Amino acid sequence: MLLSSHQPSLVQALLDNLLKEDLLSREYHCTLLHEPDSEALARKISLTLLEKGDLDLALLGWARSGLQPPAAERGPGHSDHGGSSQCATMELGPLEGGYLELLNSDADPLCLYHFYDQMDLAGEEEIELYSEPDTDTINCDQFSRLLCDMEGDEETREAYANIAELDQYVFQDSQLEGLSKDIFIEHIGPDEVIGESMEMPAEVGQKSQKRPFPEELPADLKHWKPVPFSSSSLSCLNLPEGPIQFVPTISTLPHGLWQISEAGTGVSSIFIYHGEVPQASQVPPPSGFTVHGLPTSPDRPGSTSPFAPSATDLPSMPEPALTSRANMTEHKTSPTQCPAAGEVSNKLPKWPEPVEQFYRSLQDTYGAEPAGPDGILVEVDLVQARLERSSSKSLERELATPDWAERQLAQGGLAEVLLAAKEHRRPRETRVIAVLGKAGQGKSYWAGAVSRAWACGRLPQYDFVFSVPCHCLNRPGDAYGLQDLLFSLGPQPLVAADEVFSHILKRPDRVLLILDGFEELEAQDGFLHSTCGPAPAEPCSLRGLLAGLFQKKLLRGCTLLLTARPRGRLVQSLSKADALFELSGFSMEQAQAYVMRYFESSGMTEHQDRALTLLRDRPLLLSHSHSPTLCRAVCQLSEALLELGEDAKLPSTLTGLYVGLLGRAALDSPPGALAELAKLAWELGRRHQSTLQEDQFPSADVRTWAMAKGLVQHPPRAAESELAFPSFLLQCFLGALWLALSGEIKDKELPQYLALTPRKKRPYDNWLEGVPRFLAGLIFQPPARCLGALLGPSAAASVDRKQKVLARYLKRLQPGTLRARQLLELLHCAHEAEEAGIWQHVVQELPGRLSFLGTRLTPPDAHVLGKALEAAGQDFSLDLRSTGICPSGLGSLVGLSCVTRFRAALSDTVALWESLQQHGETKLLQAAEEKFTIEPFKAKSLKDVEDLGKLVQTQRTRSSSEDTAGELPAVRDLKKLEFALGPVSGPQAFPKLVRILTAFSSLQHLDLDALSENKIGDEGVSQLSATFPQLKSLETLNLSQNNITDLGAYKLAEALPSLAASLLRLSLYNNCICDVGAESLARVLPDMVSLRVMDVQYNKFTAAGAQQLAASLRRCPHVETLAMWTPTIPFSVQEHLQQQDSRISLR
Repeated sequence: MLLSSHQPSLVQALLDNLLKEDLLSREYHCTLLHEPDSEALARKISLTLLEKGDLDLALLGWARSGLQPPAAERGPGHSDHGGSSQCATMELGPLEGGYLELLNSDADPLCLYHFYDQMDLAGEEEIELYSEPDTDTINCDQFSRLLCDMEGDEETREAYANIAELDQYVFQDSQLEGLSKDIFIEHIGPDEVIGESMEMPAEVGQKSQKRPFPEELPADLKHWKPVPFSSSSLSCLNLPEGPIQFVPTISTLPHGLWQISEAGTGVSSIFIYHGEVPQASQVPPPSGFTVHGLPTSPDRPGSTSPFAPSATDLPSMPEPALTSRANMTEHKTSPTQCPAAGEVSNKLPKWPEPVEQFYRSLQDTYGAEPAGPDGILVEVDLVQARLERSSSKSLERELATPDWAERQLAQGGLAEVLLAAKEHRRPRETRVIAVLGKAGQGKSYWAGAVSRAWACGRLPQYDFVFSVPCHCLNRPGDAYGLQDLLFSLGPQPLVAADEVFSHILKRPDRVLLILDGFEELEAQDGFLHSTCGPAPAEPCSLRGLLAGLFQKKLLRGCTLLLTARPRGRLVQSLSKADALFELSGFSMEQAQAYVMRYFESSGMTEHQDRALTLLRDRPLLLSHSHSPTLCRAVCQLSEALLELGEDAKLPSTLTGLYVGLLGRAALDSPPGALAELAKLAWELGRRHQSTLQEDQFPSADVRTWAMAKGLVQHPPRAAESELAFPSFLLQCFLGALWLALSGEIKDKELPQYLALTPRKKRPYDNWLEGVPRFLAGLIFQPPARCLGALLGPSAAASVDRKQKVLARYLKRLQPGTLRARQLLELLHCAHEAEEAGIWQHVVQELPGRLSFLGTRLTPPDAHVLGKALEAAGQDFSLDLRSTGICPSGLGSLVGLSCVTRFRAALSDTVALWESLQQHGETKLLQAAEEKFTIEPFKAKSLKDVEDLGKLVQTQRTRSSSEDTAGELPAVRDLKKLEFALGPVSGPQAFPKLVRILTAFSSLQHLDLDALSENKIGDEGVSQLSATFPQLKSLETLNLSQNNITDLGAYKLAEALPSLAASLLRLSLYNNCICDVGAESLARVLPDMVSLRVMDVQYNKFTAAGAQQLAASLRRCPHVETLAMWTPTIPFSVQEHLQQQDSRISLR
């Protein structure tokens, strides 16, 4: 009644109230205020309330309903059944009119839904499309069965998922313009669409058939009198407006094509096709009437409920470009697809011609395969990554380092990466996926592979892919729009009409935007906090555009794929990404496969084995080959050396590798060209850039020489004037070369560029992270085979003073005071220097206990660390937990005679033992078992408990074997065990811990206290008490904060005498023990002859329980302290008891 009164003030009050109750967004509220049509306004409010009130029912009603005709088109037999709730329940009939009448009526929507569904079921029974008995009514069992059938059918689930996504699209606040009836064609499915006027019903063996469409329904449902028909004869449905005929065009049902004719409407025929697509000649041409299909449940037809949205309420959508394109791909690959299907699919609605042309040009742009070594493909493993707090007191997050055995590989490769966030996002929500990796791991190549995969049709879920290198986005000004970001700011501008941009905005969920090299953006850590509207009407800065994308307001629903180096505060910007992945680099096998393919592509297959031999002779370079960039550099130098002769050898350092690569290029360079290029590389690195323009070269000769020698090159799809260094490490080497040569850098400032001791004032950010190692190598390696080989003797003589400064600085460093990451960098620098004095100083100053806990150890790190430990001449204890060290690196370190003890992840260690046993390395296996320790062990997760159980199982298996005997030292010598899983995982994991406790025969300290409370409860205490007879060495038992009551105290008191000879400390702090439990403890206290300290503070016993404990204490002269302050005991009583016995503590 309110909306029909035509009083704007009342309508605004209603909408304001809905806005206040968060049923409307502010943008949609403004849209509805300007809605001139009261019927349309009522319809939109109805849909909104229905969605907010019961979304599942709304979606089901939508999917199972046809669109109701407006009131003017209804037959005279309709009557208004609105009224009271009781009337609506008892005498329910179809509501007359539209959504305005629905809002004004008192009918219960659930009853309306029930009524219309009954009507549909009754109609089905009459026309014999649904033959099961008792389907004229619907009850709870039938409804539950329907939902179960829907969940069990994959196609149905997919159809309803499409409907859910469609529903979300309809109610998006910023997507309510340009409404059209073309929405449903996108969701029919590739196998259900033949043309704009064709529909595929279900197969004959199914129980249900699709319902008539709204246009086919009679105006008055009560006057619908269908006539039974069979598939083999002409049949007719009598409607008030005229008959509808079903004409089987083909005799067999799997190839049936029915013609539906409606007299008196001007519609000549409708063709509904069933089964496989017939030949084009068998299909009668449709005329004049179009049927768009909705996905419906295969077990229950759609409902005629009035809750179905009008087509005018649905947003404008593009033609089914994806559907037609997906069909084309399937026709090429599916062996069961008949040729005629391809012919019919060609008749699907096409994109507008400008959109189609742009799509083809974009495919051509990204589809070109890279030539030469760039085209060598060895897939690198993608590992699922996560962020964690850097410390318990810090809110900053950093990339977690998983143990090798717990790494989760993206088994599906590219497809899994792009679908990773789909399960956890809402429909029409932007997905942000980040792929991280160190420099040289192949991130840019991987991003290019994504674009090529789309261009080749392997990513059909996207209509358009845009790949933008982030260095192109560091531009000033505030006159940019989304159209500029997509088409103009990339390395190669794209020509696109406004119609193309409008088409993209209609379906942003079909867009994949790749931002490559995200670390090259300036101030990227502030994008999550910048202000940006959902769709800025006016141009803004590039920072604003990127902020809108990251805040999921701009181009909402797209997929945003980032590649970046995990450096500094960049990780904080990725904390809200939907999925994180990390490029792990080459394994040893993958590196060798790359070498083989490199020489195969170069036409030098005769040198493949020799190249592998050269690489294996240099363990450091072999370890560095986990980086695809360095692996390629090794191949390039190997190729050049093998062309010279058979006595070729690779250098033993990274510095020597790049000196060998650049030495031949420097022979015929213009005077000073290499030094000028090195200066340019350093200046770009200081600005966090790796690309440059042609006019930035000091001269045309230098530019021509650098391009001819491959020291700079045009990036893929880049403009003619844009150049870049072929690898980040080459830029780092050139930057270090400039530092070694430059007279502009003061000698006393040189140590800061080693980045070993960060300065508090004006710190060096070390963006060119490879510079420190290259700088040490260039300064200290013999000039004849280093600087002299590049720039001549005169340049080598100029570094003498810098050599002295760096030597003095390195020898003053105390390796024992450095953090783990800086210590590893120092070892790399000393190894690159190849200077005996520096190397001996560093290795001899190493502390005996080295902890790399939480510091990632790459294969080169493990190799250099092993060499340093061997040269030190002393014994070491290593902590390698949470380092992600590979099995080969772990085995090499453990096998060193100077390593006497080590700690590593339980899962990694057990896997190493199994591998050594399989390969028959008995001596190394025995050493690895004897050196391994887990003392002390703290279980903080369910995985920790499971890994500890596997260790115990390994011991039991080992003990039962005939080849080995005795206990594992790690199990036998464990003395302290902490259990801190919290209230959720604690009760679940504790029974698993109890089952293995008896294996730790030397256990002295069992701590079950956690800040978040484990809450093992009385059941846990009962299970623990059963193990006491085997825990002969237990001295400390901490059961604080575990929700123990009197029953648990009683069970504990019964079992404590088993520990009478060993237990020194017992804590039951902050539990729920009352007087009965205190009495049980008091009764057993005199028997605990070794007990010295007992803590029962913050329990719930009263003065009576306290007095019993105090009385028992007087009979226990061996007890030194009894802490029993609790708020349930009057303070005067506690003071009195303390005065009687000073051993009672009230602190």
